[in-house]
Amino acid sequence: MATEETDHEDGVQAIDPDDVDTEDILGSAIERREDPALVSGEAEYTDDIQKPEMTHMAMVRSQYAHAEIEEVDTSAAEEMDGVVAVYTAEDLDVPGNLPVGWLLDSLEQVNHPILASDRVRYQGDAVAIVVAEERYQAHDAADAVDVEYERLDAVAHPGEALDDDAPVIHEEVGSNQAFDWEIGDQEATERAFEEAETTVSLDLHNQLLIPNAIEPRATVADYHPRTDELELDMTSQNPHVHRLLMSGVIDHPEHKLSIRAPEVGGGFGSKIHHYADEALTALAAKDLERPVKWTATRTETYITDAQGRGHETTGEMALDEDGNITGLRVHTEANMGAYLSTFAPSIPTYLYATLLSGQYEIPTIYCTVEGAFTNVPPVDAYRGAGRPEASYVVERLVRQAAREVDMDPAEFRRRNFVPGDGFPYETPVAMAYDSGDYQKTLDRAKEMLDYEEFRERQEQAREDGRYLGVGLSAYIEACGIAPSELVGELGAQAGLWESSVVRFQPSGTVTVYVGTSGHGQGHDTTYAQIVADKLGVDYDDIEVEEGDTDEIPQGMGTYGSRSAAVGGGAIVESAEKVIEKGRKIAAHQLEADPEDVEFENGEYQVAGAPDRSMTIQDVAGASYLAHDIPDDMEPGLEATSFFDPENFVFPFGMHAAIVEVDPDTGEIEFEEYVAVDDVGNQINPKIVEGQIHGGIAQGIGQALYESAEYDDNAQLTTGSMQDYAVPKSSHIPEIKTASTVTESPHNPLGVKGVGEAGTIAAPQAVVNAVVDALEPFGVEDIEMPLTNERVWRAIHENGGGD
Repeated sequence: MATEETDHEDGVQAIDPDDVDTEDILGSAIERREDPALVSGEAEYTDDIQKPEMTHMAMVRSQYAHAEIEEVDTSAAEEMDGVVAVYTAEDLDVPGNLPVGWLLDSLEQVNHPILASDRVRYQGDAVAIVVAEERYQAHDAADAVDVEYERLDAVAHPGEALDDDAPVIHEEVGSNQAFDWEIGDQEATERAFEEAETTVSLDLHNQLLIPNAIEPRATVADYHPRTDELELDMTSQNPHVHRLLMSGVIDHPEHKLSIRAPEVGGGFGSKIHHYADEALTALAAKDLERPVKWTATRTETYITDAQGRGHETTGEMALDEDGNITGLRVHTEANMGAYLSTFAPSIPTYLYATLLSGQYEIPTIYCTVEGAFTNVPPVDAYRGAGRPEASYVVERLVRQAAREVDMDPAEFRRRNFVPGDGFPYETPVAMAYDSGDYQKTLDRAKEMLDYEEFRERQEQAREDGRYLGVGLSAYIEACGIAPSELVGELGAQAGLWESSVVRFQPSGTVTVYVGTSGHGQGHDTTYAQIVADKLGVDYDDIEVEEGDTDEIPQGMGTYGSRSAAVGGGAIVESAEKVIEKGRKIAAHQLEADPEDVEFENGEYQVAGAPDRSMTIQDVAGASYLAHDIPDDMEPGLEATSFFDPENFVFPFGMHAAIVEVDPDTGEIEFEEYVAVDDVGNQINPKIVEGQIHGGIAQGIGQALYESAEYDDNAQLTTGSMQDYAVPKSSHIPEIKTASTVTESPHNPLGVKGVGEAGTIAAPQAVVNAVVDALEPFGVEDIEMPLTNERVWRAIHENGGGD
């Protein structure tokens, strides 16, 4: 498949949509139509919602990570001004257990109550809720609830949790092992290591991260007893999935439950999952027959939002005498937290180990993963969700292997890449890559860095006592997870299709309903671009609706970089159905055979007779007027589609960082960061650039700054932005971007997904750069985040420095 290149080192310039013709709209970097409302304050978020007689809810949360509940005394809280009700687990007459949406054969399923009744298992576990007339009355009353605990030993780290003498978190399981999972050919992999000329190994730490979306989680619930209808506005990445799961948790009929996601201020995976808080808000609203609002404080988000990563890994790579990779062996201990979150079992298994081939031809791979229950919040998807962890393992080992065989890291990668004519490529860990040309992204990145010249500068700098390093990251990810039959066989308890409705109004404008749920990605813009291109309708005449279960028939939401590949695919299919119905109406009115009617740029024409034509808007009007349409045709012009792709899509790229490290202080300074990404066809290059930049910022955050740290009692010691170092704009280097384009054959747009690319690629680019800079000191690895102190210690523990 041919690969195109684009270069935008100086940034993509946004274009006014009025300056773009409809036939050129797809692929144009038009300005996002969402932004004026967002930057002016007109956009409505969940906490902005006000309703008559609305009350406010606050949570009573455990300050201990592991303890028996001896007594819960709510009497003082109940007597406080403004308090409407106080609830404990004894007051709930519903199933009240949060479900797991992905199962494994060896999975230990445990109850996950929405309110703890006998034991708390992580700091922040909810014990009671308070509802009051005002928000601060609710929080004051929650502080007045007296809970007596018997504190128990706790454990925060997966390796320690899996020890035989660790405190057991779920006694019914008998140990802290949540699952024991494997993939690949163990026998063939062992043989590859026995026959290897050289092997390398690293013990790698992929730390827990806190998502830190700019908007905390929030819910407003409103119950209508006359109709038994329960309405929720909430910070959701997938309203239909939340509706399905919540209907079972609170025992409310699904068709009487509606969920709407207003504007959502980021998610990064943390708003996929079904939490106790929204279920409790709904139950309180039902019981009180009054609206109830709950908005998390930033402190609550730090101790209750599902965290990400949390891997302890030993990785080994086998090589032959020519520097070819012959095998990969990986063992990972994955932190699952105190309970299994919604899709948690899939993250360190099928979304992780299946990507361990990276961009390389590796004949055999064997991976084992042990999931560990610990006394930290549940761990689930965080931007990248398994793919960053896999890429980190592969790219750190590749860098180490190149060093071992005395080969330049760039050329070592080139030697082992899947060749450009090798696609589709089947890996030994169950993936079939769709398309790619890994050589081109490497070559482009080297060109942007002036790689050979840098190596010369690096040598000269070392002679001058300065330590520069370059780090490469050849990443790949799997997006648009599908088809539903396959993921069902792997354990998913849901289909992963997407739905859309494309509807013409009688006046000729178009409304698009799609089951994804945007929260910053620019869907209103990109989806309108798709429809304008397909139907030939003016961009401004297209409205996009998503994130509302009352408006959209069904949907699976937005996560895993699936929206363009799967949601966009559903939109294209509906648009094509609309065109075909319109063709029959146009043929009827133009007195022609439908096969002789052509459609292009929004106009139907009889072939060879361009004066016999009508626009698709004219056809739409005629379809609703219904005075002159085919006898066997229903009025109206709209279509519904459920798109279930035949396979994943596989974006890839090469990121590279150049840094300088001060051995006296451990300080790291960026000189350059380049990103060459292949995300298939680009609907809007400006939005693609924004996603790449944002992802890189989060990846650099993991590499250098961020970590959820717990003490020996599993107490979070980085519980605010004073201690948990979210990078500022000043910490992010200037990013130069470029792209290649290899279309994916698995969706009608040829797109591959972009939302997580930067987060997947950046950590190992930065770490590899630092390790490269410190090669003279014998430094092979530094645990993320690479704080100044850790870098300084790594240098001096290897005998460097003064």
